[in-house]
Amino acid sequence: MRNRGERLRALLIAGPTASGKSALALTLAEKFGGTIINADSMQVYRDLRIITARPTPEQEARVPHLLYGKVDAAENYSVGRWYADARAAIAQVLAAGRMPILVGGTGLYFKVLTHGLAAIPPIPATIREAVRSRLETEGPLQLHDELTRRDPASGARIKPQDRPRIVRALEVIEATGRALSDWHQVGMPALLDPTEAIKVFLVVARDELCRRIDARFAAMLAAGALAEVAALDARGLDPLLPAMKAHGVPWLRRHLHGEISLEEAVAGGQRDTRQYAKRQHTWFRHQLPDWSWLTVGEAPVVIERLMQMGSA
Repeated sequence: MRNRGERLRALLIAGPTASGKSALALTLAEKFGGTIINADSMQVYRDLRIITARPTPEQEARVPHLLYGKVDAAENYSVGRWYADARAAIAQVLAAGRMPILVGGTGLYFKVLTHGLAAIPPIPATIREAVRSRLETEGPLQLHDELTRRDPASGARIKPQDRPRIVRALEVIEATGRALSDWHQVGMPALLDPTEAIKVFLVVARDELCRRIDARFAAMLAAGALAEVAALDARGLDPLLPAMKAHGVPWLRRHLHGEISLEEAVAGGQRDTRQYAKRQHTWFRHQLPDWSWLTVGEAPVVIERLMQMGSA
C-alpha cells in the first residue's frame, strides 16, 4: 500500500478475465479524470472486439481510451511494441493533465511497466517465415532440440510442445546471432517507478469467476462472436499469429470448418478461458508479489482512498 505524500503518476488494474476490470476502470476514470490505456494483448486487435470483450463504443465515448483495436490481426504484436506504444500513451496522458489508468490481464505488460524489457530488435519477415515453415515440415520436437543446442537456457525453460515460444527463440537467434537468454540480460528501462503507482489485482471467488466466464462467453456468442471469428477465418491468416489464438477463436474456427458442434466449441472456449484465469492468478502472485489483491467489492473504496492520498 502507498503512504501519504508519495507522488502518484498512474493506476494499474489487473486481474483474471471477467473479473470486472474494465467496469472498475471506467468508473474511476470518470471520477478522477483518467484516461484508460489497454494492457491486454488480445484487445489490441481491431478484428476481435466481441470475442476479446473490448470496451464498447459507448464505453469508449465516456472517457478517452488508448491502445484498443489499433493493430491488424495479420500483425504479430509483441510486448516490445506495446512497451513503445504504452510509453507514448502514458506521456500523452500525463501531458494532458490526466491520470493514466492501465487495465488488462496480460501480466508481462504490467511487469515491463515497472521492471523494464529486454531490448530485442525486430525480426525480419523472411526469417520469421523461414522458421515457421520449418516448424510445419520438421515439427516442434526437432526445432526444440536445435534450440536446446543453440540456446541451452531457453531450451531448458521452454517446453518441447510450446510451438510459439520455440519459434520465437529460434527467430531471435537467426536474426541477431544472439540467444534469447542473452537478450534478457539487457533491456529497456521501466516506464514507471513502482512507488509512484497504485497496483491492484482484482480477486473473484473461483466459483463466481467460473460462472462469470461461462456467462460472458455465451453473451459474446449472442452478440455476434461467431460471425466475427468467421470474418477473421476468411482472411486465411497464419494460425500461429497471436490473434488466431485468442480464447475461443480456435474452437469457433473448428466449428466453422465442420469439425465440431457449436456446443462443443462453446464448451472448449469456456474451459480454455477458465484455465487461463487460473494461470493469471498464479503468474501475478509469483511475478508481481508487491501488488495489492483486492476483491471486486472492496477495490473501489481502497483505490479511491489511495488516489486521494496520492494527490494530497
